[in-house]
Amino acid sequence: MNLYSEFYVSEKSERFVNKIWCLDNSIGKALIENKLILPNGCFNLAIVSGRSIEVHTSKKKYLMTEGLYFCSQMTNKVLVNIQPGTKVTITQLHPWTLSMFPKYDLSNFTDAILKIDPTELPFDDEIDYRLNSSISDLLNVINTYFEELDALHPSKNTIEKICEIIRLHEEEISISEIGKIINLSQRSLQIKFQAATGLTIKKYIQLLKFRKSVDQMVHMSQEKLSLTDVALYNKYFDQSHFIKKFKDVTKTTPKMFNPDFYFLSKKR
Repeated sequence: MNLYSEFYVSEKSERFVNKIWCLDNSIGKALIENKLILPNGCFNLAIVSGRSIEVHTSKKKYLMTEGLYFCSQMTNKVLVNIQPGTKVTITQLHPWTLSMFPKYDLSNFTDAILKIDPTELPFDDEIDYRLNSSISDLLNVINTYFEELDALHPSKNTIEKICEIIRLHEEEISISEIGKIINLSQRSLQIKFQAATGLTIKKYIQLLKFRKSVDQMVHMSQEKLSLTDVALYNKYFDQSHFIKKFKDVTKTTPKMFNPDFYFLSKKR
């Protein structure tokens, strides 16, 4: 049994869904304790099957029993304890995906988890989003829905454009520069972005930079990089600036960072 595994959606669905990932202790006999997850700028839709998972965010402790949960943007590391007989299947949504549904205002919703009713999902009524769905069933549901959404919205909306501009610029781009590219004031950009993601644009850029740094740091021996290389490559002022920002999120230093304690993405 793999405690952590990843599955990938179709090419068209990838516009809205990064991946599906699982934490599986369904046949385990012992509690999985003190495993950690890092923020990555995405939302998560989690199906908990079996007993329960305990999640500690920077704001609150959540006991997630069997059911469906919406997980906001996280800005710090998250600690999880997974009971034996428990499986969590998580659909990871890109930061702009929720902006396709304007009725959701997420301005003040970060580092939080909300239990939701499956009927609140925008999926068609005939689609079965069961707690015990197999990965193949879930992939079919996700691909069917998001491929149709892609066809209905061929043009990128404002939030998707902002995220694309940030991703395409290797140098850290300013909010005023983003505004000039898409012809919106800085105030309008900030309001729209925070309502759709719960984050400021600056915070989102920082999270992306942080995750890219962690991925490089974990693999830096095979890529022949030093800690200073990682810091400078990701536009931190210097190594000490990188260490400070790293501690803000992980509460530890890069040298003390142990990847074995974390669920880290295999999708680089």
